Amino acid sequence: MKNSLTFNLGNEFEINRLGYGGMQLTGTGVFGEVEDRENAIKVLQAAVKDGVNFIDTAEAYGPKFNESLIADALSPYKEGLVIATKGGFSRSGPGAWTPNGTPEFIHENIEGSLSRLKVKTIDLWQLHRIDPNVPLEDTLAPVVEAVKAGKIKHVGLSEVNIEQVEQALKILPIVSVQNMYNLSERKWEALVDYTAERKMAFIPWFPLASGPSKMADKINHIAAKHNATTSQIALAWLLQRSPNILLIPGTKSITHLEENLKAANIVLSEEEFAELSK
Repeated sequence: MKNSLTFNLGNEFEINRLGYGGMQLTGTGVFGEVEDRENAIKVLQAAVKDGVNFIDTAEAYGPKFNESLIADALSPYKEGLVIATKGGFSRSGPGAWTPNGTPEFIHENIEGSLSRLKVKTIDLWQLHRIDPNVPLEDTLAPVVEAVKAGKIKHVGLSEVNIEQVEQALKILPIVSVQNMYNLSERKWEALVDYTAERKMAFIPWFPLASGPSKMADKINHIAAKHNATTSQIALAWLLQRSPNILLIPGTKSITHLEENLKAANIVLSEEEFAELSK
């Protein structure tokens, strides 16, 4: 059941399917500056050195600090490195997340991300959440403008259902969907298949659930067979679940980073995959 380890995003970027998510490189509650900035820079540089060419961040991580950190660590960017960011969340404090889809806020997010990431064009800009209080056409209006102006190449959505994806598709092309999905959280199965059929990327956030220990009983014996950790098996299952899945596990540790990346080498048998999929 070996799948391709790359995915073509938006008919433009050949992405290594094991990427890196920057959310953990912030303060407590995803708020404020990361405690050990020097270490965070080393982790980002190690990820790219080890073949990661897709890094996911957001205006809301910090807020703002995470994008600046990525630019400080990696700019000028290596050719082929895709930086994806998100907008549409207001942050009032640690752990506080409020959808804000007003056109003014979205425009400000886009311009701020361009500046902090030190780029003229954002490779992939994703709407972090749909604001229930603002029509989607209004929220996406500044995104459409930014695409026309060459400030955004591709657009994605986060935490949406099929109906919302189809609503957005009437406004502009969508190349990716980022929803919570992992071995133990499977409510978006139909959306994974929907995006795969349409050659959109599906980017699971929280790919290891709240720590792989919750899944350990189910996958311990399979992990032992592959001389792997439960985290690696959880990531390998996601890679085999669908060829359009891009993984963005985050970590503050180079050791964990290297461990996560080795999951790409694990090929589960059809029996093992079926057992984990139950």
